[in-house]
Amino acid sequence: MMSEGFKLRRRTVLKSAAIAGTVGLAGCTGGGSSGDGNGDGSGSGGESTDPLLADASSFDPANPGWEENNYLLTAVAENDYFQGSKQDLKNMRNQDVDKVAHGKPPKELPDDESDWVDPDPLVYVDKPGESGEAQFRETVQPLLDRLEETTGRSVKWQPVDSNAATVEAFRSGRGHLGDISTGTSAFGVNLGGVVPFADPISPSGQFGYRLLAVTRADEHDIQSVEDFARDDVTVAHSEPASNSGHQAPSALFDQFFDVTPEEDYEVNFSGGHDQTGRGVFVGDYDAGPICSTCFEDLIEATDEMNYEDFKTVWASNPFPPGPLVHRYNLHPDIVEGIKKATIGTDWTGTEYAEATGEAEYIPIDYKRVFNDILIIQRYNGVEYESGEL
Repeated sequence: MMSEGFKLRRRTVLKSAAIAGTVGLAGCTGGGSSGDGNGDGSGSGGESTDPLLADASSFDPANPGWEENNYLLTAVAENDYFQGSKQDLKNMRNQDVDKVAHGKPPKELPDDESDWVDPDPLVYVDKPGESGEAQFRETVQPLLDRLEETTGRSVKWQPVDSNAATVEAFRSGRGHLGDISTGTSAFGVNLGGVVPFADPISPSGQFGYRLLAVTRADEHDIQSVEDFARDDVTVAHSEPASNSGHQAPSALFDQFFDVTPEEDYEVNFSGGHDQTGRGVFVGDYDAGPICSTCFEDLIEATDEMNYEDFKTVWASNPFPPGPLVHRYNLHPDIVEGIKKATIGTDWTGTEYAEATGEAEYIPIDYKRVFNDILIIQRYNGVEYESGEL
């Protein structure tokens, strides 16, 4: 167990950086009606339930009151609380940040033109799918076609099976552009030479995701992240480099609940968000942090699981989604073509937007939009080494 003094010092890192206002305890005050999802304090059979379980009708997205309320995941889904808004992204883009909070800034284009690369084909590296399979090529094919039009190069789609493989593809120069997960972005910048340049917005104008702290609906004795520290509770995290699956809860659970993963409870790495969700559902784990949009996708794609099977005891404010990136030494004409195909193309109303949930791409400045992610990783003492992925 770390000393109390050290915990206080670590909290100061977050507070001094004003992270609590951006990715901290969403709706940490206020209350709602107690009882279960029926609002009567008992289950359908009259048995005792979680006394903090509030009726879905009382869920206020602006102030869920997590200190006083638990909600079935149904309330999160019905109130479209899985993502953030354009205003949240605007706030991130407008942060007053002078330098990268942790690690190195993205590399700049070399002055020596002989160091520029002008490959054909361009290799588009697709981040690993949460179910262990990369996103089907057909889903991203319209974007690949558009990239071929604007860059004048053929484009090859390259799936990978892990975040480490994503970073290695860029580090080795075998990958030239693509997308990368939020928590892996800084590894890509520091190890793989990538430049994050855009984030997606959904057709409904939403972006990003939240960290949800979840358990099963029938776990009536788990009412807070504080209960994760009990000896009889088994907690799953996804992967070490994952933001919502490990890095963010390692910082924010400590910051707001005085619960330090790996010290106050044993961390069981499930291998991915899908595995965390499935593991909680079948009872392999009792609880865990999970990416909201990954969880939504899992439940929508799985017949045996429903929103009412899970309970949410806490949620963060939105995080930025994994960005689009390109390798730093790509020929500037190619980079211009890549940005024309992404930032410069409105996908609203297209099959691509429907299939991917990405209707437009907004330009970003890595040091600003990913500032809070970098502060979390600094707080956790993350070193950008391949062995950390």
